[in-house]
Amino acid sequence: MYSPRCLLSGLVLMLAAATLSFSQSNDTVMQQALSASSPLQENLRVLADEIGGRVPGTPAFEKAQQWAIAAFKQAGADSVHTEEFTIPQSWTEGETQVDVVAPVEFRVHAVSVAWIAPVPPTTSRVIDVGMGSAAEFAKAGDITGAIVLVHSKVLDTWDDLFDEYFRAPDIIARSVKGKALLIAFTSSRPYDILYRHINTLSGKMDVIPQVLLAREDALRISRLIAHGEKVQMSVSLPNVVGPAITSHNVIAEIKGSELPNEVVIFGAHLDSWNLGTGALDNGCNAALVIDTVRAIKVSGVRPRRTVRFILFSGEEQGMFGSLAYVRAHRKDLDNVVAEVVLDAGDGAITGFSTGGRKDIDAALAPLLQSFAALKATEITNDAALGTDNYDFMIEGVPTILPNQETANYLINYHATSDTFDKVDFAQLKKNEAITAELMLELANLPQRLGPRLTRAQIEATFPETHLDDEMKGFRVWDQWVDGSRGRAQ
Repeated sequence: MYSPRCLLSGLVLMLAAATLSFSQSNDTVMQQALSASSPLQENLRVLADEIGGRVPGTPAFEKAQQWAIAAFKQAGADSVHTEEFTIPQSWTEGETQVDVVAPVEFRVHAVSVAWIAPVPPTTSRVIDVGMGSAAEFAKAGDITGAIVLVHSKVLDTWDDLFDEYFRAPDIIARSVKGKALLIAFTSSRPYDILYRHINTLSGKMDVIPQVLLAREDALRISRLIAHGEKVQMSVSLPNVVGPAITSHNVIAEIKGSELPNEVVIFGAHLDSWNLGTGALDNGCNAALVIDTVRAIKVSGVRPRRTVRFILFSGEEQGMFGSLAYVRAHRKDLDNVVAEVVLDAGDGAITGFSTGGRKDIDAALAPLLQSFAALKATEITNDAALGTDNYDFMIEGVPTILPNQETANYLINYHATSDTFDKVDFAQLKKNEAITAELMLELANLPQRLGPRLTRAQIEATFPETHLDDEMKGFRVWDQWVDGSRGRAQ
């Protein structure tokens, strides 16, 4: 007969048996992470259900910030504080309305892409440009004043998600060059699931209006066009654009007992889009980071180095919180031993990527043997852009990003369906057990994991990681080139 208590006991025994190198104290940390009495689930319920979607600059984010401060204190952190930064502009979606008005009439399920200027009620012809390649735009002909309909592939893998982001800049550029009125992207999720993307990471409004259409509606429009119908569509985007946003990162610490000036950072982002309630992206990991404080404190372990827990804001708009942090603390980055960030829902951790840092593999590998029973020992050297590891990585700080199974993350990513009921708490606790143990291992290493890289050394990783291609795909390459982002020397 299935018993949660028996399952928990079995997990603890499995973890304890995974390696003889576990210390008794660290085993206690993992048990605490797996504990049935952990407040992790209730903490997330409050964040997701009682606060909901958390866009910086909104009352919901302010409530989330207070939630985080109180939860860190309740978890037993030695100190808790906030650090302020700004995002260049604020944005709120109005009552988006999209309708096909000819040759038939029907309401289209749609949302505005984020950081898009308002568009008054406007009607125009719709031109299908397929997947938005240069050849397909050329075949479409004159798009002046038109709404261009862009197809998508149903999201299935991490590569599919990155491709969706990477295709957008060229599609936007072709649409602007052709003087299109608006871009209508097709949802990459079935069943009328809508989600919120942003295609500018500058914090300022994007260069052309964009909407996301429910997949079923977009395909209906495409079929009408394919059968020779001249489709007309009416669009109204009464979005509200405001002044700069003041937001805050929430920072807690467990002070190191021997090397308090050397720091291991454990982070996740607290903000979310607001179509759903941000449970998988990234509330579950914000709650996990907070609960790791509790697990370490209750275990009685005092790490040699300081462990700094950061819940970043402004991640969804362009990693503004982590960018602000590295700029404010640039003089102290030499003292950051490593940064670990969680931002991929609750999928099982299979190992960790190092952002191209092959030089730290030998030091990291023994630490991961603690997780052999959970099959989370694989080290990869790929480099990922798109979450709060990025600015630490391009400042030369060793970054360790969990590789995770997709689980149910992709279909719910940024979506109306990203809600509390989607979270697998048994797996989330396993992830906490792994990352809590890793934080202690990093904090207690006899020697540091690896040095901070110079600019030249960071660039030397690009041929293998293709991080430069990712930067170009996300339109942040110029910031690296002009030195406004990343290590100067």
